[in-house]
Amino acid sequence: MENTVQDLYGKKLRLRACGLCVHEGRLLLLNHASLSSGDFWAPPGGGIEFGETAEACIVREFKEETGLEVTVGRFLFACEFIKQPLHAVELFFEVTSFEGSLTLGTDPEAGQDFQILRELRFVPWPDIRKIESEHIHGIFNFAQEPAKIMDLRGYFKL
Repeated sequence: MENTVQDLYGKKLRLRACGLCVHEGRLLLLNHASLSSGDFWAPPGGGIEFGETAEACIVREFKEETGLEVTVGRFLFACEFIKQPLHAVELFFEVTSFEGSLTLGTDPEAGQDFQILRELRFVPWPDIRKIESEHIHGIFNFAQEPAKIMDLRGYFKL
């Protein structure tokens, strides 16, 4: 049976940790397949494993998805996404430094035949503003401009 996003993550609550990594006025974003029709850009992150801290999850996910070794800074905000069959609570942290070569990685949960990661790059703030709302993580709807995402605090329902 072919894996799908629904098969992998549907009908259960996922607790995720995500990192906002800014470098030279650009935010690191991943383009995901199968999360919407067409592109879907979101910051790196993923599911927290049992016994793992949110910060450790971000370090692991960045290594898996981007090839970068990161230092996790302060907690910024949380958001909740519920759209059947998916339900996720995401904790967003600032990434204060990184090292290594930026390399598109893989999603180990998805398996070899169903990789959802398409593209990885530091996207300039003005270019983020041009991405249509259905093709970018919903948290950007709460920031007056993309760079203001770093100023968000609180709990947001997407």
